[in-house]
Amino acid sequence: MRACLSAVTLLQLGALTISATQSVHPPSSRRLPASSSAGPSKLSQQLPGGQVALIDKSDYSENHDSILRTELALETLQNWYNTNTGLWESTGWWNGANIMTMIGDFAKAAPADILLQDLAREVFVAALLKAPAKNPQPGIEDPRSNNTTLVAIDATSLETGYTKYLDPNTSNLHVTYPPNWHGNSGRVIFPRTSSNHDSNSLYHPVDTPDYRDWLDGFYDDDLWWALAWINAYDVTSEAAYLVLAEDMFIAVSRTWGTYCFNGGIYWSWKQDYVNAIANELFFSTAAHLANRAQSRRKRATYLAWAEESLQWFLESGMITDDGIINDGLTEDCENNNKTAWSYNQGVILGGLAELYRAGNTPDVTPLRLAAHLARAALIALSDEDGIVHDECEPDCGDDGAQFKGIFMRNLVKLHS
Repeated sequence: MRACLSAVTLLQLGALTISATQSVHPPSSRRLPASSSAGPSKLSQQLPGGQVALIDKSDYSENHDSILRTELALETLQNWYNTNTGLWESTGWWNGANIMTMIGDFAKAAPADILLQDLAREVFVAALLKAPAKNPQPGIEDPRSNNTTLVAIDATSLETGYTKYLDPNTSNLHVTYPPNWHGNSGRVIFPRTSSNHDSNSLYHPVDTPDYRDWLDGFYDDDLWWALAWINAYDVTSEAAYLVLAEDMFIAVSRTWGTYCFNGGIYWSWKQDYVNAIANELFFSTAAHLANRAQSRRKRATYLAWAEESLQWFLESGMITDDGIINDGLTEDCENNNKTAWSYNQGVILGGLAELYRAGNTPDVTPLRLAAHLARAALIALSDEDGIVHDECEPDCGDDGAQFKGIFMRNLVKLHS
């Protein structure tokens, strides 16, 4: 959870950085190593000639360069990075995808920072090669059948104990991992203090990825990872990352059609809950892919999926008259009035921003809808000081701690 809290800070600061770099300072001259032995009040700084200086945190004020603030958060986060798994200790599977997305956002915000660009590429390649071994429930969505349709199989023998559920009293999200999943796998932190541009492995994945390695039975998890690989593609232009995201989306798209209005996707392969987050992620992934498709046919396909999934979502009843998105639907396909989590208010904003970009005409309807939902969320979730809160605070567990960072990231995506 400690790494997750650090990631929240970086998610929020990284989001602010993307916006701030458009109008304030250029990327800081400070260069971020992946790990530091400095004390808690110091930041290692790479200087010309390879010398290392230590900068006290008191060196900057609240109005200082947002790049530096994000560097500080990233330095803390990397204390939990494990190069043996390509993930971060103390966090979960889907959380790792969000951390990778956020590092990609920071890399896009500071393109001149060579060390940051290298670090991001190292993270992407390590995840590609090593993270699938940590998939908490591999094979549960096995698509191997006599036709091209992803089928729901009798996968009892493939269940590992990985499950997600909502607390019946608090509606808090709980995730149970297989035994020993969180066991230390030999943490090794990147000892990075200089550029490695001569290493081709930083820029070119050495294997062709298999999308099936990333599917764990929970479709929101699948799509968090798809968005992470789309962001990796944005940073690196590596086609393998985009193809992986496309294949993951196609796999999930084959599950389309729930017991609610013959549309949408379920939360998981068990097909027992239709919720907001999975369907928002499906819409957002389709919209993202529409803007990055390598052919007109693919672009049209993804755009059609984005429009259809958005239309279904808007008509599903999960959005209240006030513009607030509740967690999901009952078995009778009614709004279940469960907690309006901040991340449910956020993911759709990023999707709508992408849909606006993907549109064939200058139709501002997606932006108007996004602005309406964003205002509703800020009114409902903010206190008198303008600070956004989730109902679970102060104890949001390992997963809820990341919700507000996701909201802010998508809010800034809409703003930018």
